Amino acid sequence: MNGAHRDLADAQRQHWQNTYQAHPGMYGQEPSAPAAHAAEAFRTAGARDVLELGAGHGRDALLFAREGFTVQATDFSPTGLEQLRDAARSAGVGHRVTTAVHDVRQPLPFPDASVDAAFAHMLLCMALSTQEIHALAGEVRRVLRPGGTFVYTVRHTGDAHYGIGTAAGDDIYEHGGFAVHFFHRALVDALAEGWNLQEVHAFEEGELPRRLWRVTQSLPLPY
Repeated sequence: MNGAHRDLADAQRQHWQNTYQAHPGMYGQEPSAPAAHAAEAFRTAGARDVLELGAGHGRDALLFAREGFTVQATDFSPTGLEQLRDAARSAGVGHRVTTAVHDVRQPLPFPDASVDAAFAHMLLCMALSTQEIHALAGEVRRVLRPGGTFVYTVRHTGDAHYGIGTAAGDDIYEHGGFAVHFFHRALVDALAEGWNLQEVHAFEEGELPRRLWRVTQSLPLPY
């Protein structure tokens, strides 16, 4: 990562922290549609525990906990995770949820082959370089058990904001204070190498609307 990119990523971290402080529960309490899909995919695969990356204030982590999964939730915002813990206790699922402040530019703080499933809604398309995205996918692969399922969503180059705002290089554009790495399909395919790619589902979210892919892939089982 070059210095300018590192500065942008650090600024984004503080921006999200400030945003969660100013707007508690900013995404509401209803889980996202991708999380509902993921819960069903994880249940079908026989998963018991879920790692959510970029959990924010926890609307999706709460869904997984209510569905009976044990949830490990990470985010780089302590404020967001504090809101998640409070909401989990209020919902009676606090015993199912643990949290860890973590920057995904660093290795995941979990042992090898320690979780059944992983979920990340619009995390991989934040202000991360392509190299960092590959490293993160490698870390997810490391912590998943054989046969584990990974569901993630990303904004792609068909989005209305692609090419709009301040260009930071590597298909990253900052608009309205938020930086996004817009995905080409080739990057999705590259991240799926060595996995079983089950689905790349196009969908829209929000009022713009944002245009995203929901990717479902799993690790092969050993012979």
